[in-house]
Amino acid sequence: MNKLKVPLADPKPDYEAFLSAVLTDKEQDRPRLVEYLVNTPVMKPVLEMMGCKWADPSTLEGRTAYWDNFITFWYRLGYDFVRLELSMSFPRPSRPGGDSGRSYAETAAGPITNWEEFEKYPWPDPKEANFYPYEYVNENLPDGMGLIVCHAGGMYEHLSSLMGYETLCIALHDQANLVDAVCQRVGGLMTKYYERLLQLEKVIAIFPGDDMGFRTATMISPKDLKKYTLPWHKKFAEMTHDADLPYFLHSCGNVNEIMPDLIDFVKIDAKHSFEDAIIPMAEFKKQWDDCIGVLGGVDVDKLTRFSPDDLRKYVRKVIDDCSPGGRFAIGSGNSIPDYIPVENYLTMIDEALR
Repeated sequence: MNKLKVPLADPKPDYEAFLSAVLTDKEQDRPRLVEYLVNTPVMKPVLEMMGCKWADPSTLEGRTAYWDNFITFWYRLGYDFVRLELSMSFPRPSRPGGDSGRSYAETAAGPITNWEEFEKYPWPDPKEANFYPYEYVNENLPDGMGLIVCHAGGMYEHLSSLMGYETLCIALHDQANLVDAVCQRVGGLMTKYYERLLQLEKVIAIFPGDDMGFRTATMISPKDLKKYTLPWHKKFAEMTHDADLPYFLHSCGNVNEIMPDLIDFVKIDAKHSFEDAIIPMAEFKKQWDDCIGVLGGVDVDKLTRFSPDDLRKYVRKVIDDCSPGGRFAIGSGNSIPDYIPVENYLTMIDEALR
């Protein structure tokens, strides 16, 4: 790890260069970095390498120090922005993940399976959502950095978790009016949340995640996604574009059948989340290059398993394949979960910065 040049001693963030790299066909002097999420088990040791003392954000005395560290992480790693997502409280059951410390969504039935449960559900109030982290980061960004934000969890994700995946699949046939009601309620609340986000002075893009696919297809039919969830993405994208900002979308899985709708109906400006087993980003870019930007591209499986030397060669190939024609930023194909070796994460960044 001592051969790596990151973390950087003197970063020179330039959010305008990042936006130019993603939104135009102008090729940059180097690929700009992008990331969706970096989990704490990776972030913490990197911060300690920089001499930062870890702080607990749940305590009053630790919350400011935590967000200072959060900003420092994105800054010293060479990003042109800080990406931050929080969510209103949508209570739902989950299953403990045993020794892993993870929890998993309950797929059978969520808290809303009928009209009575819909009426009794404790819907959140956007006015009471915790905006302190957004506001603090917005006010304390280093020169040259922008802020990329969203409401954590997309329309499909909240719909399927509130109803439960199995319940949702049945309800699409048996209780379509209930499905629509849940979408209308969640979408209306998220609209008010985005209204607040778009008032932050240093926001440079809205970048939500909504995992609508798995390895071979979409989670529910393209027809139902077009009916229930994509109209809300269109609404959020219109709000974003009205503020003269781009709207990026992270969506895992195979969403090829709805890509024309995401481009022509929703009007996303860039797509994130790529898995080589589904479609390598370079191949996707050839298909949609004139329409949208591509973000990420470093397959998480390879980012996890490859040796640093092999990973460096792979990252270089992604850069070489995707840089021509612009509309590109480099990063993980999905996110940086806790099982990715810290050295591999830093190797990916180091190769991009070279």
